[in-house]
Amino acid sequence: MKTLNIKEELARTSVELFARQGYAKTSVQQIVDAAGVTKGALYHYFNSKDDLLFDIYDRILTLQHRNLTEIIGRNLPAVETMRLACEDVIMTSIDCIREGAVFFRSQHMLSEDRQEEVKRRRREYNDAFTAVLVRGQSDGVFRTDIPIQVLAANFFSDPHYLSYWYSPGGTISREQAAAQLTALYLAGLQAS
Repeated sequence: MKTLNIKEELARTSVELFARQGYAKTSVQQIVDAAGVTKGALYHYFNSKDDLLFDIYDRILTLQHRNLTEIIGRNLPAVETMRLACEDVIMTSIDCIREGAVFFRSQHMLSEDRQEEVKRRRREYNDAFTAVLVRGQSDGVFRTDIPIQVLAANFFSDPHYLSYWYSPGGTISREQAAAQLTALYLAGLQAS
């Protein structure tokens, strides 16, 4: 196995085992055995099993935050910016559906430091997302009768719930799911 692929194989194997057995029931030894590497190789890339779980979240959020920054940087009208941001979150969440499911079921098992880092990163993303909502309110296109925190939470419940109902390869494509969930959200955001 090439050195560059070892980290990816460990991440992939971890997600697979955490999804099948649960985070708490998966040992480091099971991960290295399934990945076909030594514990030394694992510890070269990750300090602990906690690091593996955090890495799952880090990859998803880094991708979504990078995409959101790029979308906001286009300086499009607030409605279009929000549409693109929401569709991106849904599609990337579908692309990483197993990873998301593993993380959301197991995040409470992260170390305290890692949980704080997750909160910090979520706040950072949320601040950028809610800034689009505020801009839309200032432009008169988004409703102002509901607090921003509630408007944001209303959207984020959708991607967090995807793993319970969405089936990749099913009758609804990721693009359709993203467009439909986003359309529902935007309809609820419209100023009266």
